[in-house]
Amino acid sequence: MTSVSSLADTLPPSCITIKEFEDLLARLHPFAAVLGIEIKDIRHGQATLRLPPNPSNQRLGGIVAGPMLMGLADLALYAAVVSATGVPEAVTASLTIHFLRGAPAGGIIAQARILKTGRMTAGEVLLLPESGGDPVAQVMSTWSVPRKAG
Repeated sequence: MTSVSSLADTLPPSCITIKEFEDLLARLHPFAAVLGIEIKDIRHGQATLRLPPNPSNQRLGGIVAGPMLMGLADLALYAAVVSATGVPEAVTASLTIHFLRGAPAGGIIAQARILKTGRMTAGEVLLLPESGGDPVAQVMSTWSVPRKAG
């Protein structure tokens, strides 16, 4: 059986670094800063992001609001898509979220991975409470990836 760490060691290099992705967001997607999401890790076809605790992200009952979770998942998949394809012009074609349980107040971790690359790239995200425990949501998404110029 192959371990997850040895699988990560066999991946091609990421097409973008964390710093380059942060610069890309600041330049082309300044709206991403509204959620205050932190980029924790980017590898080829994989990304880990964090939505920090913020009372403004909560809804009735003190749980993290669904739109905040959807924004986190979409941005995590965007990082994974760009890391695998090198194409920052990729756009979300579909996003389906399954809310599994209420997301407790506190940080939320998004673990994104690409399942298929091509003109239509597909991926998934698990959203997990930073404090530990079972996933709060699972997301499937497809992305339209334009051909690279040149």
